[in-house]
Amino acid sequence: MTGSVEQGTSVTHGNTHILHFLVRLPVPVERVWPALAGAEGLAGWFTEAEVLEPRLDGKVALRGLGSGRVTAWDVERVAEYTVEGGGRIRFHLERDGDTGTCLRFRHEFRGEGGTEASWRARFERMVEILDGT
Repeated sequence: MTGSVEQGTSVTHGNTHILHFLVRLPVPVERVWPALAGAEGLAGWFTEAEVLEPRLDGKVALRGLGSGRVTAWDVERVAEYTVEGGGRIRFHLERDGDTGTCLRFRHEFRGEGGTEASWRARFERMVEILDGT
């Protein structure tokens, strides 16, 4: 079984844009977590984390997005980064069956930000990486 990136949704409220994705992966949460919550993992499919203090209120700097704080952190469950100019990016993991993982993603931003197509391409890259390991 391979992973899948399900249809993304985009909603706009005034100047605030919200993207949602659901990504299903046939690997356990313990293997997905480092791809979302570690500098090396993020660099492999998303962007370089120039700074990442893996804890609530830790510093974060994501190349191309900006600097900010870790605004939610629950090991192997939730990683959320809020960066100036890049908005809030939230990864929420849930177990999916006996060995799979469901990733619920939300990107909330103002003005210009990530598009559905760019996030889909990123998640497809992440699926390839995790399927291959």
